[in-house]
Amino acid sequence: MYKDFRSDRVQGLNALSFDPATNNDPLQFNGSSGPLGPECPPLENASENSKKRKRASLPPDGICNMTMDSNSMTMPMSDPNPWATAMNNLGMPPIGISGQQLMPDLPPPATRDRPPGCKTVFVGGLPENSTEQLIMELFGQCGDITAIRKSKKNFCHIRFADEFTVDKALFLSGYRVRLGSSTDKKDTGRLHVDFAQARDDLYEWECRQRMLAREERHRRRIEEDRLRPPSPPPIVHYSEHECSQLGDKIKDDGKFPEAVRVLLTWLERGEVNRRNANNFYSMIQSSNGHIRRLTSEKIQHEKEMEEAKEKFKTSLAGIVAQFEQIVSVFQAASKQKAWDHFSKAQRKNLDMWRKQVEEIRNLHNEQLMGIRREEEMEMSDDDMEDAPDSKDSEDSGVLQAEALKEENDSLRCQLDAYRNEVELLKQEQGKNQPIRSEEDSTHTQQLSFLQQALQGMQKQLLKMRDDLKQRELELEKSLEDKLQLKSQVQNLKEGLQKLQNSHAVQLEMSKQDDRGGEDGAKTTGEAVVSTAVSCSQEKEGHAEKKQQSPVQSEREAVLVGIISTFLHVHPFGASIEYICSYLQRLDTKINPGEVEALLSRLPCTFRQEMSGVGASLEKRWNFCGFQGIKST
Repeated sequence: MYKDFRSDRVQGLNALSFDPATNNDPLQFNGSSGPLGPECPPLENASENSKKRKRASLPPDGICNMTMDSNSMTMPMSDPNPWATAMNNLGMPPIGISGQQLMPDLPPPATRDRPPGCKTVFVGGLPENSTEQLIMELFGQCGDITAIRKSKKNFCHIRFADEFTVDKALFLSGYRVRLGSSTDKKDTGRLHVDFAQARDDLYEWECRQRMLAREERHRRRIEEDRLRPPSPPPIVHYSEHECSQLGDKIKDDGKFPEAVRVLLTWLERGEVNRRNANNFYSMIQSSNGHIRRLTSEKIQHEKEMEEAKEKFKTSLAGIVAQFEQIVSVFQAASKQKAWDHFSKAQRKNLDMWRKQVEEIRNLHNEQLMGIRREEEMEMSDDDMEDAPDSKDSEDSGVLQAEALKEENDSLRCQLDAYRNEVELLKQEQGKNQPIRSEEDSTHTQQLSFLQQALQGMQKQLLKMRDDLKQRELELEKSLEDKLQLKSQVQNLKEGLQKLQNSHAVQLEMSKQDDRGGEDGAKTTGEAVVSTAVSCSQEKEGHAEKKQQSPVQSEREAVLVGIISTFLHVHPFGASIEYICSYLQRLDTKINPGEVEALLSRLPCTFRQEMSGVGASLEKRWNFCGFQGIKST
C-alpha cells in the first residue's frame, strides 16, 4: 500500500533518523526536493504556545529527514519568541544561533498525571483519512505496539509493550502530519500525545505489585526461618530398648542434660509402672550421682576464678608500681635543678603530663585498694565463722552427725540401686540365653563393673560408719565435760555463798559484843523477824517457780510471735492446717499437734471459733491479744 512515500499519494512520512527521547539537537527540516524555506508555515506566537501544548510545525511535505546542516535552515530569526516556544515544546532548552539561552522562563509542556503502570497513550490531532498502518509506521519507531484502538474521529489509543516507550512517544506531540501533497483539512493534522488511563495497564500493574509483595513476603519468611533457632528434637516414646539406652546416656557426662530431659518427660507422661519401676529408680539414682560431679566442677571453677583474681591483682600491682616510677620521674624533672633548663612550652607540656599521670595513678590505686578491702572483709568473715561459741560447736557437731546419717542413707540407696541393676541384668541373661557372644561379654563387663562399684560403696559405707561412731563418741565426751564444768561452777558458787554468810555472821557477832543487853534483845528480835520474812519470801518464790509458764522455751516464743503476726493479717481467722502450712515453709519439722497445743495453752492470746454452715463448718483460730491484755 505504502511502497514509496515520495512517489505515492502519501508523502513526507519517511523514517525518523533520530531518537526523540535522546536527541536534543535543534531540528533542521529538508524536503524531498530541496530546502523547505518558503513552504514552511509561520510558527504561532508565544502566547498561544504557552496556553496550548504544541511543538514546532512540520514542513508541508510531512516528516522528513533531519540533518545538522545550519545552512539549510531558512526559518526567520527576527523574532526569537516562536523559535524558543518550539524548542521548549520539544523538551529542549531554547538556545539561539549564538549559543545564548532564549526565554528561560517558559514552562515545560503540560501533560496529565501519569497513571501507575501506564503503557497506553492518547494520540489526538490525526488526519481524518489516516489509517492504522500509518499510525503503526509513525509510532512504531518508539517501540513495540501491542494494540491500536482507532476512533472514527481524529484520535486513537496506542498500547505499547513496555512502559519506557511511552516517554518516547510523548516527544512526537506537536508535530504536523500531512498525507501526500494534499492541502485538504482531512489530510492534515497536528499530533497531540498524552498519557491514557487503561484498565489493562492498571490490572497488570496491580498484578505485578501483588507478585512483588508475595516475593517480599517469601524472602522475609525465608530470612525469619533462617534466623529462627532450631527447635529441639522430639522426645522418643518409652520402650525397654530406649530405657536401656537412656540409662547408659545418663551415666555419660556429655549426654547427661539431654538424657535427663527425656527422663523428666517420661516421668511427667506417667510411664512408670510396677514392671519398670526398678529401671526408673536406677536412672533416678544415676542422675543423683551427678551431683558430686557438678559440685566438683563448681569448686574447680571457683578455684580458677580465684587464680584469675590473684593474677589480676598482681598485674595491677605491677602496673601501679610502674605508674609510681613515672610519677617520680616527673617529680624529679619539676625540681629546680632541672626545671630551669626547660623552655616555657616544655614546662607546660611537662606539667600537663604530670597531672594526667597522677590522675591515672590515683584511679589504679583506688581500684587496687578496693580489691584488698574486699579480701580483708572476706578474711574477717572467715575468722568469724572459724571462731564460734561452745554452743555453736555443739550444734555444728549435731549437724555433722545428721549430715553423716543422711549420706549413709544415700549410700544405702545407691547400694540398693546397684543391686536392682544386677538383678535386672541377671534376669535379662536368664531370659535371653541365646544371645551373641559380644552381648554376653558386655553383660559380664557390666556385672564386673557393678560388683566393683558395690565393693567400693560398701567400703565407703564402712568408713562412714566408723566416722559416725567417732563423732558420736566425741560428742558424748564433750557433753560429759560440759556437765563436769557445770558441776564445778555450781560448787564454786556454793562455796562463795558460804564464805559470804560466815563473814556476815562474824560481823554481827562483833557488833553484839559492842552493844548492850537491850540492844542484843532488839537485834535478836529483828533477826527473827528478818528470818521469818526471808522464809516467807523464799516460799513465795518457790510457789511462783512452781507455776509453770505457758511458753516453755525460746522456740515456742518465736512461734507465738510468728503466729500472732500471721493471724493479725487474717482478721477472719485461719485453720490449723493453714497456719502449719505457713510455718512449715520456715521449718519443716513443725507438727500441727504441737502448734495446736501451744495455741490452746494461751487462751488470752488466741481464741478458737467455729465458722461456716453445715458441711462447710470449720474451726478457725483468731488473735485476741488486744482484748486479752485488759482481762489479764
